[in-house]
Amino acid sequence: MTTNPFRVAIVGAGPAGIYAADLLTKADRDFEISIDLFDRLPTPFGLVRYGVAPDHPRIKGIINALIKVLDRGDIRLFSNVEYGADIALGELTDRYDAVIFSTGCFIDASLDLPGVDLPGSYGAADFVNWYDSHPDVAQTWPLDAEKVAVIGNGNVALDVARVLAKQADDMHTTEIPDHVYEGLKSSKVTDVHVFGRRGPAQAKFTPLELRELGQVKDVDVIVYPEDFEFDEGSLAAIEASNQTKQVAKTLTDFTMREPVGAKRRLHLHFLHAPVAILGEDAVTGLRTERQELDGTGGVKGTGEFIDWDVTAVYRAVGYAGTPLPQLPFDETKRVIPNHEGRVVDTGQQASAAEADVVQGVYATGWIKRGPVGLIGHTKGDALETIGHILDDRAAGVLTEPLFPDEDSIVELLESKGVDFGDWEGYHRLEAAEKALGEAEGRERVKLATREAMLREARDHVRSESHSGA
Repeated sequence: MTTNPFRVAIVGAGPAGIYAADLLTKADRDFEISIDLFDRLPTPFGLVRYGVAPDHPRIKGIINALIKVLDRGDIRLFSNVEYGADIALGELTDRYDAVIFSTGCFIDASLDLPGVDLPGSYGAADFVNWYDSHPDVAQTWPLDAEKVAVIGNGNVALDVARVLAKQADDMHTTEIPDHVYEGLKSSKVTDVHVFGRRGPAQAKFTPLELRELGQVKDVDVIVYPEDFEFDEGSLAAIEASNQTKQVAKTLTDFTMREPVGAKRRLHLHFLHAPVAILGEDAVTGLRTERQELDGTGGVKGTGEFIDWDVTAVYRAVGYAGTPLPQLPFDETKRVIPNHEGRVVDTGQQASAAEADVVQGVYATGWIKRGPVGLIGHTKGDALETIGHILDDRAAGVLTEPLFPDEDSIVELLESKGVDFGDWEGYHRLEAAEKALGEAEGRERVKLATREAMLREARDHVRSESHSGA
Protein backbone atom coordinates (compact mmCIF):
# COMPACT_ATOMS: atom_id res chain seq x y z
CA MET A 1 0.00 0.00 0.00
CA THR A 2 1.38 3.38 -1.08
CA THR A 3 1.18 6.24 1.40
CA ASN A 4 0.35 9.56 -0.22
CA PRO A 5 2.58 12.52 0.62
CA PHE A 6 1.29 15.29 2.85
CA ARG A 7 -0.22 17.72 0.32
CA VAL A 8 -0.06 21.50 0.84
CA ALA A 9 -1.49 24.22 -1.44
CA ILE A 10 -0.22 27.78 -1.13
CA VAL A 11 -2.34 30.49 -2.75
CA GLY A 12 -0.13 33.46 -3.57
CA ALA A 13 3.41 33.06 -4.95
CA GLY A 14 4.98 36.22 -3.58
CA PRO A 15 7.81 36.17 -1.03
CA ALA A 16 5.45 35.09 1.78
CA GLY A 17 4.19 32.08 -0.16
CA ILE A 18 7.59 31.03 -1.44
CA TYR A 19 9.17 31.40 2.02
CA ALA A 20 6.41 29.22 3.49
CA ALA A 21 6.98 26.57 0.81
CA ASP A 22 10.74 26.65 1.33
CA LEU A 23 10.49 26.35 5.11
CA LEU A 24 8.01 23.50 4.82
CA THR A 25 10.39 21.51 2.63
CA LYS A 26 13.18 22.07 5.16
CA ALA A 27 11.11 21.34 8.28
CA ASP A 28 12.16 18.52 10.59
CA ARG A 29 9.73 15.74 9.63
CA ASP A 30 9.57 12.01 8.99
CA PHE A 31 7.05 12.06 6.15
CA GLU A 32 6.99 13.01 2.48
CA ILE A 33 5.56 16.40 1.57
CA SER A 34 4.21 17.76 -1.72
CA ILE A 35 3.72 21.52 -2.22
CA ASP A 36 1.90 23.40 -4.97
CA LEU A 37 2.06 27.19 -5.35
CA PHE A 38 -0.76 29.08 -7.09
CA ASP A 39 -0.75 32.66 -8.36
CA ARG A 40 -3.33 34.65 -10.30
CA LEU A 41 -0.64 36.34 -12.40
CA PRO A 42 1.44 34.70 -15.16
CA THR A 43 4.57 35.20 -13.05
CA PRO A 44 5.34 34.72 -9.35
CA PHE A 45 7.09 37.11 -6.89
CA GLY A 46 4.16 39.41 -6.04
CA LEU A 47 5.12 42.84 -4.73
CA VAL A 48 8.83 42.23 -5.34
CA ARG A 49 8.01 42.35 -9.06
CA TYR A 50 5.05 44.74 -8.92
CA GLY A 51 5.59 46.81 -5.77
CA VAL A 52 9.28 47.76 -5.78
CA ALA A 53 10.43 50.71 -7.88
CA PRO A 54 12.32 49.62 -11.02
CA ASP A 55 15.37 51.73 -10.10
CA HIS A 56 15.99 49.64 -6.98
CA PRO A 57 17.85 46.61 -8.36
CA ARG A 58 19.34 45.74 -4.96
CA ILE A 59 15.90 45.16 -3.49
CA LYS A 60 14.79 43.32 -6.60
CA GLY A 61 17.76 41.01 -6.05
CA ILE A 62 15.46 39.22 -3.61
CA ILE A 63 13.90 37.66 -6.71
CA ASN A 64 17.18 35.82 -7.38
CA ALA A 65 16.94 34.11 -3.98
CA LEU A 66 13.32 33.16 -4.64
CA ILE A 67 14.26 31.77 -8.05
CA LYS A 68 16.82 29.50 -6.39
CA VAL A 69 14.08 28.06 -4.18
CA LEU A 70 11.82 27.22 -7.11
CA ASP A 71 14.72 26.03 -9.26
CA ARG A 72 15.24 23.11 -6.88
CA GLY A 73 12.23 21.41 -8.46
CA ASP A 74 10.56 20.20 -5.24
CA ILE A 75 7.82 22.88 -5.35
CA ARG A 76 5.37 23.06 -8.25
CA LEU A 77 4.09 26.38 -9.59
CA PHE A 78 0.65 26.92 -11.11
CA SER A 79 0.58 30.48 -12.44
CA ASN A 80 -2.32 32.32 -14.11
CA VAL A 81 -4.74 30.55 -11.75
CA GLU A 82 -7.08 32.86 -9.87
CA TYR A 83 -8.52 31.68 -6.59
CA GLY A 84 -12.27 32.28 -6.52
CA ALA A 85 -12.54 32.28 -10.31
CA ASP A 86 -10.53 29.32 -11.62
CA ILE A 87 -10.55 27.30 -8.42
CA ALA A 88 -12.66 27.25 -5.26
CA LEU A 89 -11.83 26.54 -1.63
CA GLY A 90 -13.62 23.20 -1.64
CA GLU A 91 -11.71 22.09 -4.73
CA LEU A 92 -8.47 22.82 -2.88
CA THR A 93 -9.45 21.16 0.40
CA ASP A 94 -10.57 18.11 -1.61
CA ARG A 95 -7.03 17.78 -2.97
CA TYR A 96 -4.78 19.02 -0.17
CA ASP A 97 -4.30 18.28 3.52
CA ALA A 98 -3.64 21.97 4.21
CA VAL A 99 -4.22 25.22 2.31
CA ILE A 100 -2.19 28.37 3.06
CA PHE A 101 -3.30 31.80 1.84
CA SER A 102 -0.49 34.28 1.21
CA THR A 103 -2.25 36.68 -1.13
CA GLY A 104 -0.73 39.79 0.44
CA CYS A 105 -2.04 43.35 0.25
CA PHE A 106 -1.93 45.12 -3.09
CA ILE A 107 -4.58 47.88 -3.05
CA ASP A 108 -4.39 51.29 -1.41
CA ALA A 109 -5.54 51.71 2.16
CA SER A 110 -8.43 54.14 2.38
CA LEU A 111 -7.91 57.75 3.44
CA ASP A 112 -10.88 59.59 4.91
CA LEU A 113 -10.25 63.05 3.52
CA PRO A 114 -12.61 65.57 1.87
CA GLY A 115 -11.94 65.63 -1.88
CA VAL A 116 -10.23 62.24 -1.91
CA ASP A 117 -12.33 61.12 -4.90
CA LEU A 118 -11.63 64.17 -7.07
CA PRO A 119 -9.99 63.62 -10.48
CA GLY A 120 -6.29 64.12 -9.91
CA SER A 121 -6.33 62.28 -6.56
CA TYR A 122 -4.55 58.94 -6.99
CA GLY A 123 -3.71 55.94 -4.89
CA ALA A 124 0.03 55.27 -4.79
CA ALA A 125 -0.53 51.55 -5.39
CA ASP A 126 -2.23 52.33 -8.70
CA PHE A 127 0.70 54.48 -9.80
CA VAL A 128 3.20 51.82 -8.67
CA ASN A 129 1.28 49.20 -10.66
CA TRP A 130 1.55 51.43 -13.72
CA TYR A 131 5.29 52.11 -13.56
CA ASP A 132 5.96 48.48 -12.58
CA SER A 133 4.01 47.32 -15.67
CA HIS A 134 1.38 45.23 -13.92
CA PRO A 135 -0.43 43.26 -16.65
CA ASP A 136 -3.91 44.06 -15.31
CA VAL A 137 -3.66 47.88 -15.38
CA ALA A 138 -3.92 50.42 -18.18
CA GLN A 139 -0.73 51.43 -19.96
CA THR A 140 -1.39 55.15 -19.72
CA TRP A 141 -1.04 57.48 -16.73
CA PRO A 142 -1.85 61.21 -16.55
CA LEU A 143 1.33 63.16 -15.84
CA ASP A 144 0.18 66.64 -16.83
CA ALA A 145 0.42 68.24 -13.35
CA GLU A 146 3.39 70.54 -12.75
CA LYS A 147 3.07 70.61 -8.95
CA VAL A 148 2.28 67.36 -7.15
CA ALA A 149 1.69 66.34 -3.53
CA VAL A 150 2.52 62.94 -2.07
CA ILE A 151 0.86 62.09 1.26
CA GLY A 152 2.86 59.67 3.36
CA ASN A 153 6.17 59.25 5.16
CA GLY A 154 7.23 55.74 4.23
CA ASN A 155 9.28 54.10 1.49
CA VAL A 156 6.35 53.90 -0.93
CA ALA A 157 5.92 57.67 -0.66
CA LEU A 158 9.64 58.07 -1.38
CA ASP A 159 9.44 55.72 -4.36
CA VAL A 160 6.47 57.59 -5.83
CA ALA A 161 8.12 60.97 -5.25
CA ARG A 162 11.44 59.86 -6.71
CA VAL A 163 9.89 58.33 -9.83
CA LEU A 164 7.83 61.49 -10.37
CA ALA A 165 10.88 63.73 -9.94
CA LYS A 166 13.44 61.64 -11.81
CA GLN A 167 14.21 62.29 -15.46
CA ALA A 168 12.81 59.61 -17.78
CA ASP A 169 16.20 58.98 -19.40
CA ASP A 170 17.62 58.05 -15.98
CA MET A 171 14.84 55.46 -15.63
CA HIS A 172 15.42 54.04 -19.10
CA THR A 173 18.36 51.96 -17.89
CA THR A 174 15.93 49.90 -15.77
CA GLU A 175 13.41 47.25 -16.86
CA ILE A 176 10.57 49.68 -17.70
CA PRO A 177 8.90 49.05 -21.08
CA ASP A 178 8.38 51.73 -23.71
CA HIS A 179 4.94 52.87 -22.56
CA VAL A 180 6.25 53.71 -19.07
CA TYR A 181 9.31 55.48 -20.47
CA GLU A 182 7.23 57.54 -22.89
CA GLY A 183 4.76 58.38 -20.12
CA LEU A 184 7.51 59.59 -17.79
CA LYS A 185 9.19 61.49 -20.62
CA SER A 186 5.97 63.41 -21.26
CA SER A 187 5.64 64.40 -17.58
CA LYS A 188 5.24 68.11 -16.85
CA VAL A 189 6.25 67.78 -13.19
CA THR A 190 8.48 70.51 -11.78
CA ASP A 191 7.81 70.20 -8.03
CA VAL A 192 6.96 67.21 -5.86
CA HIS A 193 5.92 67.88 -2.25
CA VAL A 194 5.98 65.00 0.26
CA PHE A 195 3.93 65.56 3.42
CA GLY A 196 4.35 63.74 6.72
CA ARG A 197 2.06 64.29 9.70
CA ARG A 198 4.75 63.65 12.29
CA GLY A 199 8.31 64.87 12.81
CA PRO A 200 11.54 63.83 11.06
CA ALA A 201 12.43 61.36 13.81
CA GLN A 202 9.15 59.53 13.20
CA ALA A 203 9.59 59.16 9.41
CA LYS A 204 9.36 55.54 8.27
CA PHE A 205 11.96 55.84 5.52
CA THR A 206 14.83 53.37 5.45
CA PRO A 207 18.26 55.05 5.49
CA LEU A 208 19.31 53.61 2.13
CA GLU A 209 16.20 54.85 0.33
CA LEU A 210 16.60 58.29 1.83
CA ARG A 211 20.30 58.58 0.95
CA GLU A 212 19.56 57.50 -2.63
CA LEU A 213 17.08 60.37 -2.88
CA GLY A 214 19.91 62.84 -2.49
CA GLN A 215 21.78 61.30 -5.42
CA VAL A 216 19.07 61.68 -8.06
CA LYS A 217 20.37 63.67 -11.04
CA ASP A 218 19.00 67.12 -11.79
CA VAL A 219 16.70 67.13 -8.74
CA ASP A 220 17.04 69.54 -5.82
CA VAL A 221 15.98 67.89 -2.53
CA ILE A 222 14.64 70.63 -0.26
CA VAL A 223 14.02 70.18 3.47
CA TYR A 224 12.76 73.07 5.58
CA PRO A 225 14.51 73.88 8.89
CA GLU A 226 11.21 75.04 10.43
CA ASP A 227 9.94 71.45 10.06
CA PHE A 228 12.77 70.15 12.22
CA GLU A 229 11.59 69.63 15.77
CA PHE A 230 12.89 66.98 18.14
CA ASP A 231 11.11 66.54 21.47
CA GLU A 232 12.12 64.17 24.26
CA GLY A 233 10.31 61.29 22.59
CA SER A 234 12.10 62.00 19.30
CA LEU A 235 15.51 62.14 20.94
CA ALA A 236 14.81 58.88 22.76
CA ALA A 237 13.82 57.25 19.46
CA ILE A 238 17.04 58.46 17.82
CA GLU A 239 19.13 57.08 20.69
CA ALA A 240 17.29 53.75 20.67
CA SER A 241 17.51 53.02 16.94
CA ASN A 242 20.50 53.28 14.64
CA GLN A 243 18.12 53.38 11.67
CA THR A 244 16.25 56.36 13.12
CA LYS A 245 19.57 58.04 13.87
CA GLN A 246 20.73 57.62 10.26
CA VAL A 247 17.43 58.94 8.88
CA ALA A 248 17.55 61.99 11.15
CA LYS A 249 21.18 62.68 10.18
CA THR A 250 20.47 62.41 6.44
CA LEU A 251 17.47 64.72 6.73
CA THR A 252 19.53 67.18 8.76
CA ASP A 253 22.23 67.07 6.08
CA PHE A 254 19.57 67.88 3.47
CA THR A 255 18.70 71.07 5.34
CA MET A 256 22.28 72.27 4.79
CA ARG A 257 22.17 71.83 1.03
CA GLU A 258 21.62 74.81 -1.21
CA PRO A 259 19.41 74.31 -4.30
CA VAL A 260 21.50 74.30 -7.49
CA GLY A 261 18.75 75.24 -9.93
CA ALA A 262 17.85 71.71 -11.00
CA LYS A 263 15.00 71.19 -13.46
CA ARG A 264 12.89 69.54 -10.75
CA ARG A 265 12.52 69.99 -7.01
CA LEU A 266 11.53 67.44 -4.38
CA HIS A 267 10.29 69.03 -1.15
CA LEU A 268 10.11 67.03 2.11
CA HIS A 269 7.65 68.52 4.61
CA PHE A 270 7.20 67.32 8.20
CA LEU A 271 4.61 68.21 10.84
CA HIS A 272 1.93 68.83 8.19
CA ALA A 273 -1.29 66.80 8.49
CA PRO A 274 -3.44 66.77 5.31
CA VAL A 275 -7.00 67.81 6.13
CA ALA A 276 -8.58 68.25 2.68
CA ILE A 277 -7.91 67.84 -1.01
CA LEU A 278 -9.18 71.04 -2.60
CA GLY A 279 -11.13 71.49 -5.80
CA GLU A 280 -14.60 71.13 -7.31
CA ASP A 281 -14.22 69.29 -10.62
CA ALA A 282 -10.55 68.36 -10.19
CA VAL A 283 -7.72 68.76 -7.69
CA THR A 284 -6.60 72.38 -7.31
CA GLY A 285 -4.74 72.16 -4.01
CA LEU A 286 -4.03 70.41 -0.72
CA ARG A 287 -4.80 71.86 2.71
CA THR A 288 -2.65 70.84 5.67
CA GLU A 289 -2.72 71.70 9.36
CA ARG A 290 0.56 72.54 11.02
CA GLN A 291 1.39 70.07 13.82
CA GLU A 292 3.58 70.31 16.88
CA LEU A 293 5.26 67.56 18.86
CA ASP A 294 3.69 66.68 22.19
CA GLY A 295 6.82 65.56 24.05
CA THR A 296 6.38 61.84 23.41
CA GLY A 297 7.02 61.85 19.66
CA GLY A 298 3.32 62.21 18.97
CA VAL A 299 1.75 65.33 17.46
CA LYS A 300 -1.18 67.67 17.98
CA GLY A 301 -2.73 70.24 15.70
CA THR A 302 -1.91 73.92 16.05
CA GLY A 303 -4.94 75.33 14.23
CA GLU A 304 -2.70 76.85 11.55
CA PHE A 305 -3.82 75.78 8.05
CA ILE A 306 -1.84 76.08 4.83
CA ASP A 307 -3.14 75.67 1.27
CA TRP A 308 -0.63 74.22 -1.19
CA ASP A 309 -0.80 74.92 -4.90
CA VAL A 310 -0.84 71.42 -6.42
CA THR A 311 -3.00 69.84 -9.14
CA ALA A 312 -2.36 66.18 -8.34
CA VAL A 313 -2.26 64.28 -5.05
CA TYR A 314 -0.84 60.78 -4.53
CA ARG A 315 -1.93 58.95 -1.38
CA ALA A 316 0.87 56.71 -0.09
CA VAL A 317 -0.67 55.78 3.26
CA GLY A 318 -0.23 52.03 3.03
CA TYR A 319 -1.67 48.92 1.45
CA ALA A 320 -4.78 46.94 2.36
CA GLY A 321 -5.88 43.34 2.02
CA THR A 322 -8.87 42.28 -0.05
CA PRO A 323 -11.60 39.74 0.82
CA LEU A 324 -11.30 36.27 -0.68
CA PRO A 325 -14.33 34.16 -1.65
CA GLN A 326 -15.46 31.54 0.86
CA LEU A 327 -13.13 32.86 3.56
CA PRO A 328 -13.83 35.07 6.59
CA PHE A 329 -12.47 38.61 6.40
CA ASP A 330 -11.78 41.28 8.99
CA GLU A 331 -13.00 44.52 7.38
CA THR A 332 -11.35 46.65 10.06
CA LYS A 333 -7.87 45.14 9.94
CA ARG A 334 -8.23 44.16 6.26
CA VAL A 335 -6.81 40.68 6.88
CA ILE A 336 -8.03 37.09 6.98
CA PRO A 337 -8.87 36.61 10.68
CA ASN A 338 -6.47 34.11 12.18
CA HIS A 339 -4.86 33.01 15.40
CA GLU A 340 -1.13 32.66 14.84
CA GLY A 341 -1.75 31.66 11.24
CA ARG A 342 -4.70 29.32 11.78
CA VAL A 343 -7.65 30.88 9.94
CA VAL A 344 -10.64 31.41 12.22
CA ASP A 345 -14.26 32.42 11.78
CA THR A 346 -14.64 35.09 14.43
CA GLY A 347 -18.43 35.33 14.15
CA GLN A 348 -19.61 36.82 17.43
CA GLN A 349 -16.37 36.08 19.27
CA ALA A 350 -14.44 38.97 20.75
CA SER A 351 -11.02 37.77 19.63
CA ALA A 352 -9.39 35.45 17.12
CA ALA A 353 -8.02 33.34 20.00
CA GLU A 354 -11.60 32.47 21.03
CA ALA A 355 -12.98 31.89 17.53
CA ASP A 356 -13.70 28.66 15.70
CA VAL A 357 -10.79 27.37 13.64
CA VAL A 358 -11.40 26.79 9.93
CA GLN A 359 -9.75 23.39 9.92
CA GLY A 360 -6.94 22.88 7.43
CA VAL A 361 -6.86 26.54 6.27
CA TYR A 362 -4.01 28.88 7.19
CA ALA A 363 -2.62 32.34 6.40
CA THR A 364 0.83 33.91 6.23
CA GLY A 365 2.39 37.23 5.22
CA TRP A 366 0.52 40.52 4.95
CA ILE A 367 -2.90 38.92 4.53
CA LYS A 368 -2.22 37.35 7.94
CA ARG A 369 -0.86 40.35 9.89
CA GLY A 370 -1.41 43.41 7.72
CA PRO A 371 1.03 45.42 5.57
CA VAL A 372 3.64 46.05 8.25
CA GLY A 373 7.35 45.36 8.11
CA LEU A 374 9.83 44.52 5.38
CA ILE A 375 9.91 41.52 3.05
CA GLY A 376 12.17 39.54 5.36
CA HIS A 377 9.61 39.69 8.18
CA THR A 378 7.41 37.27 6.25
CA LYS A 379 9.83 34.48 7.16
CA GLY A 380 8.81 34.80 10.80
CA ASP A 381 5.15 34.67 9.78
CA ALA A 382 5.79 31.55 7.75
CA LEU A 383 7.63 29.80 10.58
CA GLU A 384 4.74 30.36 12.97
CA THR A 385 2.13 29.23 10.45
CA ILE A 386 3.89 26.07 9.28
CA GLY A 387 4.64 25.18 12.89
CA HIS A 388 0.89 25.01 13.49
CA ILE A 389 0.35 23.01 10.30
CA LEU A 390 2.84 20.39 11.45
CA ASP A 391 1.31 20.37 14.94
CA ASP A 392 -2.17 19.88 13.46
CA ARG A 393 -0.95 17.01 11.32
CA ALA A 394 0.71 15.37 14.32
CA ALA A 395 -2.50 15.82 16.34
CA GLY A 396 -4.52 14.09 13.61
CA VAL A 397 -7.03 16.93 13.28
CA LEU A 398 -6.60 17.46 9.53
CA THR A 399 -9.02 15.80 7.13
CA GLU A 400 -7.42 13.62 4.46
CA PRO A 401 -8.16 14.90 0.94
CA LEU A 402 -10.62 13.03 -1.27
CA PHE A 403 -8.29 13.27 -4.26
CA PRO A 404 -4.74 13.05 -2.86
CA ASP A 405 -3.01 12.23 -6.14
CA GLU A 406 -0.71 14.99 -7.40
CA ASP A 407 -2.23 14.74 -10.88
CA SER A 408 -5.74 15.48 -9.63
CA ILE A 409 -5.18 19.26 -9.57
CA VAL A 410 -3.77 19.19 -13.10
CA GLU A 411 -6.78 17.20 -14.29
CA LEU A 412 -9.17 19.65 -12.60
CA LEU A 413 -7.57 22.74 -14.12
CA GLU A 414 -7.40 21.15 -17.56
CA SER A 415 -11.04 20.08 -17.35
CA LYS A 416 -11.94 23.74 -16.70
CA GLY A 417 -9.83 25.00 -19.58
CA VAL A 418 -7.58 27.05 -17.30
CA ASP A 419 -4.49 28.18 -19.22
CA PHE A 420 -2.16 27.68 -16.29
CA GLY A 421 1.58 28.18 -16.40
CA ASP A 422 4.43 26.38 -14.67
CA TRP A 423 7.97 27.10 -13.52
CA GLU A 424 9.47 26.20 -16.88
CA GLY A 425 7.06 28.71 -18.40
CA TYR A 426 8.41 31.38 -16.08
CA HIS A 427 11.93 30.74 -17.32
CA ARG A 428 10.71 31.08 -20.91
CA LEU A 429 9.08 34.40 -20.00
CA GLU A 430 12.24 35.52 -18.22
CA ALA A 431 14.36 34.63 -21.26
CA ALA A 432 12.05 36.69 -23.48
CA GLU A 433 12.34 39.72 -21.18
CA LYS A 434 16.13 39.41 -21.05
CA ALA A 435 16.27 39.17 -24.84
CA LEU A 436 14.28 42.40 -25.11
CA GLY A 437 16.67 44.06 -22.69
CA GLU A 438 19.81 42.77 -24.41
CA ALA A 439 18.68 44.38 -27.66
CA GLU A 440 18.78 47.76 -25.86
CA GLY A 441 21.83 47.17 -23.67
CA ARG A 442 19.69 46.59 -20.59
CA GLU A 443 19.40 43.61 -18.27
CA ARG A 444 15.75 43.05 -19.17
CA VAL A 445 12.59 44.78 -20.32
CA LYS A 446 9.31 43.75 -18.76
CA LEU A 447 6.50 42.30 -20.80
CA ALA A 448 3.54 44.46 -19.88
CA THR A 449 0.40 42.56 -20.94
CA ARG A 450 -1.03 39.29 -19.76
CA GLU A 451 -1.35 38.12 -23.37
CA ALA A 452 2.33 38.73 -24.11
CA MET A 453 3.40 37.07 -20.88
CA LEU A 454 1.29 33.99 -21.51
CA ARG A 455 2.43 33.77 -25.11
CA GLU A 456 6.07 33.58 -24.02
CA ALA A 457 5.47 31.39 -20.97
CA ARG A 458 3.03 28.94 -22.50
CA ASP A 459 3.84 25.26 -22.93
CA HIS A 460 3.06 25.08 -26.65
CA VAL A 461 2.44 21.35 -26.68
CA ARG A 462 -0.20 21.52 -23.97
CA SER A 463 -1.75 24.71 -25.35
CA GLU A 464 -2.01 23.33 -28.88
CA SER A 465 -3.63 20.15 -27.64
CA HIS A 466 -6.22 22.27 -25.76
CA SER A 467 -7.04 24.35 -28.81
CA GLY A 468 -7.53 21.30 -31.01
CA ALA A 469 -4.60 22.32 -33.24
